[in-house]
Amino acid sequence: MIKKLFFGIAIIVSGCKGVSQEKQVAMNDANKQQESFKIVKTEKEWREQLSDIEFYVLREEGTERAFSSDLLKNEVVGTYTCAACGTALFKSEYKFDSGTGWPSFDREIEGNVGFDVDYKIGYERTEEYCANCGGHLGHVFNDGPRATTGKRHCINGAALNFVPAKK
Repeated sequence: MIKKLFFGIAIIVSGCKGVSQEKQVAMNDANKQQESFKIVKTEKEWREQLSDIEFYVLREEGTERAFSSDLLKNEVVGTYTCAACGTALFKSEYKFDSGTGWPSFDREIEGNVGFDVDYKIGYERTEEYCANCGGHLGHVFNDGPRATTGKRHCINGAALNFVPAKK
């Protein structure tokens, strides 16, 4: 019994990695980056332009429910763009079925996606955002297809619009 109690306490203590100061630094860096985005709008302007779910994901860094996006099973050739500003973010040829419930890509269109550190759930993750407007897209993980980049860009469908390729 004592061993179980000691083990439980050890797990709790080791799981409570003190990252609150690091998170504040990351948030400060994000605020600095936000000032340098090409597209800057007030919260009111974003609310008027975006749907509730788009605002929640893109501006409040929320996450849509898994398997809820119409784009999840989209297999049409084209480009996925930022739902807030229209910036091209991902090509359909980079999309794959990760089984996670969110549209996933093995790479981004270079220069159009920015990255930052996110400590929201208690440990470090790499957050992705639109490099032009700062809209939150999702996160990138190192468990993608090994045959290509090994990356899985796990993206909220609400953060994306799809533009089919011209025939």
